[in-house]
Amino acid sequence: MKKLPQISEAEFEVMKVIWKHAPINTNEITEKLTQTTTWSPKTIQTLIKRLVTKGALSYEKQSRVFVYTPLIEEKEYIGQESHSFLERYYDGNITAMLSAYIEDDKLSESEIDTLRSLLSKGSKNRRH
Repeated sequence: MKKLPQISEAEFEVMKVIWKHAPINTNEITEKLTQTTTWSPKTIQTLIKRLVTKGALSYEKQSRVFVYTPLIEEKEYIGQESHSFLERYYDGNITAMLSAYIEDDKLSESEIDTLRSLLSKGSKNRRH
């Protein structure tokens, strides 16, 4: 697995907008984020620049605006972050993590049912 850039929570919020709407220009990103955050347009532009510097975004100038495209996939980034979390807090043991969530009532019955279904599908796929 390739090493993806480390991004902050604020940068992640910007990436979520870009992943959902790419290709997207600066004004559109700013418009969407000012509806859901208290950030100023200047703050949003700074976050976008950081993401470009970190290699998470590419851009091209189209007439008078910059249009951004992600260089990393959302699923890939979230997978890396999940793996890092699991390693950091549970020594890579997913069973320990799930046990902690179940014991602390952090999972609803519907989430537990969804996990059962996923595990069942996973075990069927491995048999074939």
